[in-house]
Amino acid sequence: MALRSSSSLLPLLIGLLSILHLYHTTTSLAIRVGIVIKPSPNLPVFREAPAFRNGDECGSEDQKHIHVAMTLDANYIRGTMAAVLSILQHSTCPENLSFYFLSAHSEANLFSAIKSTFPYLNFKIYRFDLNLVHGKISKSIRQALDQPLNYARIYLADIIPSNVGRVIYLDSDIVVVDDIVKLWDVDMEDKVVAAPEYCHANFTQYFTDAFWSDQEFSKTFHGRNPCYFNTGVMVMDVDKWRKGEYTQKVEEWMAVQKNKRIYHLGSLPPFLLVLAGNIKAVDHRWNQHGLGGDNFKGKCRNLHPGPISLLHWSGKGKPWLRLDSRKPCNIDHLWKPYDLYRSSKQSLEE
Repeated sequence: MALRSSSSLLPLLIGLLSILHLYHTTTSLAIRVGIVIKPSPNLPVFREAPAFRNGDECGSEDQKHIHVAMTLDANYIRGTMAAVLSILQHSTCPENLSFYFLSAHSEANLFSAIKSTFPYLNFKIYRFDLNLVHGKISKSIRQALDQPLNYARIYLADIIPSNVGRVIYLDSDIVVVDDIVKLWDVDMEDKVVAAPEYCHANFTQYFTDAFWSDQEFSKTFHGRNPCYFNTGVMVMDVDKWRKGEYTQKVEEWMAVQKNKRIYHLGSLPPFLLVLAGNIKAVDHRWNQHGLGGDNFKGKCRNLHPGPISLLHWSGKGKPWLRLDSRKPCNIDHLWKPYDLYRSSKQSLEE
């Protein structure tokens, strides 16, 4: 059998290489030490993030291990990836970070997505048992607020390892533009939760007239100076949370809500009922919240005055959705540099 000339084989080789390149870019195969990790076809495909390493000044990883908890959901995973990248990129000691992801779905598919995007990340995924909130969630003003995973933060202390005494809880629609160790190092002064407080907000609006007109309910804040705080950015003393049985305290108000509508906003109000006026206040720079607009239309909003360490797209509008629709708000362009999503168009161009 005669061999073809090299010139006649060239087009065939080019064609084969093109097919292999297309296969590689569309499946985002990640190979590390002989292990092939292939993200689920039901999840978005992401570019691999750079490896972030500790500087010499970091010393031993055990000297200061920072624990960060987030929820992990297919609808918000693009935001989660951007959030993780922003935290690593701005951290002086990124290898000292441990991430705990709470998920209500298949851990295997989500693990593959995280591992292929962040091959060197120290993380674990924990299953959030939906039965924990079965029959306890009341309908709110926006369907996204009614998702069971939105209530996972209430049970965080009982899910993550018992030897973890402090954790930073973060929503998926944030980016951090400062070293997260500064938030970790906050002096909690024996408080259970530390978060930015907003005492100029109209606190009464978070509860219904039925709540304020009830003499027993209205006594809830007696002896406290309650202020609004956003539960999407919290430092939690999980040891104190466990010992004080705060999960049960929040659940008690959820049970009241099932019988008498006393609030409208999902998992936030029961946190306020238990903790408002009794948290450690953190600088507002650590939660520039509300960038997603209100809970109905998600209209564009500007940044609040002052320094910024964390941007938070709380509200209906999410930056990845507005960017994809080609109707972004100006503020969404601050999120875009952290977006690791690889669209089909980008894959074909690579």
